[in-house]
Amino acid sequence: MASQCSISVFFFACICLFTTLCFAGDPFVSHDFVVSHITASPLGVPQRVIAINGQFPGPIINVTTNNNVVVNVRNKLDEDLLMTWSGVQQRRSSWQDGVLGTNCPIPPKWNWTYQFQVKDQIGSFFYFPSLSLQRAAGGYGGFIINNRPIIPIPFPTPDGDLTIFIGDWYTRNHTALRKALNAGKGLGMPDGVLINGKGPYRYNTTLVPRSIDYETIEVHPGKTYRIRVHNVGVSTSLNFRIQRHNMLLVETEGSYTVQQNYTNLDIHVGQSYSFLVTMDQNASSDYYIVASARFVNESLWKRVTGVAILHYSNSNGKASGPLPDPPNDQFDKTFSLNQARSIRWNVSASGARPNPQGSFRYGSINVTNVFVLKNKPPEKINGKQRATLSGVSFVNPHTPIRLADQFKLQGVYDLDFPDKPTTGPAKMGTSVINGTYKGFIEVVLQNNGTKVQSYHLDGYAFFVVGMDYGEWTEDSRGTYNKWDAIARTTTQVFPGAWTAILISLDNVGVWNLRTENLDSWYLGQETYLRVVNPEVTNKTELPMPDNALFCGALSKMQKPQVQDISSAASFMIDGSRQLLNLVVVVYALMSIFH
Repeated sequence: MASQCSISVFFFACICLFTTLCFAGDPFVSHDFVVSHITASPLGVPQRVIAINGQFPGPIINVTTNNNVVVNVRNKLDEDLLMTWSGVQQRRSSWQDGVLGTNCPIPPKWNWTYQFQVKDQIGSFFYFPSLSLQRAAGGYGGFIINNRPIIPIPFPTPDGDLTIFIGDWYTRNHTALRKALNAGKGLGMPDGVLINGKGPYRYNTTLVPRSIDYETIEVHPGKTYRIRVHNVGVSTSLNFRIQRHNMLLVETEGSYTVQQNYTNLDIHVGQSYSFLVTMDQNASSDYYIVASARFVNESLWKRVTGVAILHYSNSNGKASGPLPDPPNDQFDKTFSLNQARSIRWNVSASGARPNPQGSFRYGSINVTNVFVLKNKPPEKINGKQRATLSGVSFVNPHTPIRLADQFKLQGVYDLDFPDKPTTGPAKMGTSVINGTYKGFIEVVLQNNGTKVQSYHLDGYAFFVVGMDYGEWTEDSRGTYNKWDAIARTTTQVFPGAWTAILISLDNVGVWNLRTENLDSWYLGQETYLRVVNPEVTNKTELPMPDNALFCGALSKMQKPQVQDISSAASFMIDGSRQLLNLVVVVYALMSIFH
């Protein structure tokens, strides 16, 4: 009897332990994404766009620091798919990054489940399909990481939270845009700018045709809203402004900023900002929200302007008057650069952790390596129009770099990316930067092209310590901001100018460094930063996920998939396995105690 009692007590203890292990950790947030084509007419012309669960833009993922995120993606497109999570650092797990250097693509009619933790992050980000110009057809949505309740935000809690997507848009499908680039042609001027997937309000009867659906954002008088703005476009820098309203900048891409008011802000491709906007104007009328093209011939590009409506809840009047003016800097190329320099880190605010952001004193760390990366206008390589970075046009391997490392495959890529631009003819290749774990590198981005380039690095936030016109030299370091330079994931580089960033290599994995300008990215203006810990340990990199897809040299390892299996079914299967394992363990222990 005593023996049976002991067994019963032990069995109960095992169940309690199992329950504790299952539910005591950080919470899980799950989503099902069905990615498919729908027909929409954002600029009045019917076209195929990429929707998530039938929505364009897609749903917003709203989580809290350290949450575990599970997104089951079902590919109902007619081509391969990967989803990437721009700005989410994927700590210890580049396996979940959703780019070709780390993941095999999800074939049509297949599904794949991403699972990652938003470790030690806060801020405003977005997701999008990363392959073959697909973002030019949509497929994007917001990704919000909120502070934990114990970490105060450095401003009063807003009365509401709004997300706005802005971006240039073509009425040609992304497949037609690909064909143009493959033929050595440029994309030309966009057909318009969308705001939240919709065309412009008819503020001008000549420039805007009838029957275009436009975005209306309703607000309440006297309330203050946090407005998160993302440039999810193809290649156009946009100036964002709200008629007669100041925008207090408070955060960009996971860093709280020194709080400053702006009447307008240049937002470059791939960048994200959040503002506090108080509805303090006459509430009897509506107001324009504008996103207009920058650094272009404005008389030719007038139709490439996005206009939405800010609607006060008790307003009875339409927005009126001319659109709020863009910056008047046609002959002053320093205005936008100085505006970018004005965005600084709030060193006293806490980010994802209780300690102030400024407690990481990046300016006093010794640099271990320097890389100068230079881009030029596209050029012919082996008869094809290509874009380059330091003379190398990147070619994605058939086997992802991270998988090649995992299975010790040779010849998939070369660890020979130059630390300074090459002087010989440009070449095509799979050339990767060899990063040293726990190193601290300086990267200088030199833009010798004719348009603004936005550069993004997966896996990290970097410090934007300097930017200026002309050629970077070692003397340029004397202008660096070594105290409160903003930490972010995407930075602009003006044509004929340079931007310098500092990166602490504390995240093991293979990380994509790319231009966010989709045309240049498609043509090869990217590389990867490979960071390896010589001591293999789960503390610095998680194991390859059980559901990893295989392709290229490893394609024979890929098992057939039951098409359109749901994440719920996957969870049930995994849960059943865990329960079976528990029963086996308990039964074995009972036998021992008996």
